[in-house]
Amino acid sequence: RLLSAGMLLTILLGAATAMACFTDLSWWEAGILAAILAPTDAGLGQVIVNSPQVPARIRQALNVEAGLNDGLAVPFLMLFIALAAAIEEGAGTRGVLAHFLVEQIGYGTAIGLAIGLGGGLLMGLAQRRQWMTPELGQLGVVAMPLLCILAAEESGASMFIAAFVSGLAAQVGFPKVGRHSVEFTEGWGQLFNFFVFFLFGLLFARSWHDFTPAIMLYALLSLTVVRMLPVSVAVAGIGLSRASVLFLGWFGPRGLASIVLGLVYLEQQPNLPGETTIRLAVMATVLMSIVAHGLSAKPGIERYARSNEALPPDAPEHAAVVVPATH
Repeated sequence: RLLSAGMLLTILLGAATAMACFTDLSWWEAGILAAILAPTDAGLGQVIVNSPQVPARIRQALNVEAGLNDGLAVPFLMLFIALAAAIEEGAGTRGVLAHFLVEQIGYGTAIGLAIGLGGGLLMGLAQRRQWMTPELGQLGVVAMPLLCILAAEESGASMFIAAFVSGLAAQVGFPKVGRHSVEFTEGWGQLFNFFVFFLFGLLFARSWHDFTPAIMLYALLSLTVVRMLPVSVAVAGIGLSRASVLFLGWFGPRGLASIVLGLVYLEQQPNLPGETTIRLAVMATVLMSIVAHGLSAKPGIERYARSNEALPPDAPEHAAVVVPATH
């Protein structure tokens, strides 16, 4: 529900909110901004998904959503960039759509399947024959998305779609790819995460005087209404308590995923009129999220845990969850 209806409504509401806050954006540029800020950040939400005070079903929902929604947002982002650039250049949208479907999605999916299936089968064989130590499994997993990036650059495909599909396809021949990717993320990946946020802080320090009231208002709305209303609609009808719906809606932090998607947009160099507004809105939203979600995480967990004490044992929050096997 969060990855389908929730995410589509978030992008739609985010674009509509951007049009209401900014006068210099077209609808496609507003869609670009909404797609960049739609994914939630697994790193900033780590304290939530690791807390035993939060029901396992709620933790898993937030964890899986943050792990998948950045890849799902990429096709929307690339499509909006292509359409906005085509309109700015006076080109027809039909040719842009065909080019987008063939190159960005078609080639990206083909590259991801080839590298994921081939790499997964080779790594699975190496593990069964004991040709590879367990520690090197982490490097093998990291090598596959890097190969996707190289191949995508040469073919004009979307590197993120290729890497996303590759990660899914690798599980066919190497079921432990998920465990190794988590190990890398919790080790070296965390270092890279901090490094990116350090660079982000430097960029923010250089641009803080450019943040207008409209930029800050959009950042606030993006973290509240634009996130929380779609979540409440998406989970309606499954019996979650009001506290659970509020908890799911609020703890959708924006962080590394939005920074990376913002860099993808800037790397495309579409030279759109609203580029400055998009860049500043993304920076303000991410910074506000870091502060607001960081300060509210611990008290939010404790208050939510107290509200759950009154729930009956058969409440949906306490339903058993299936954790994928890693062995």
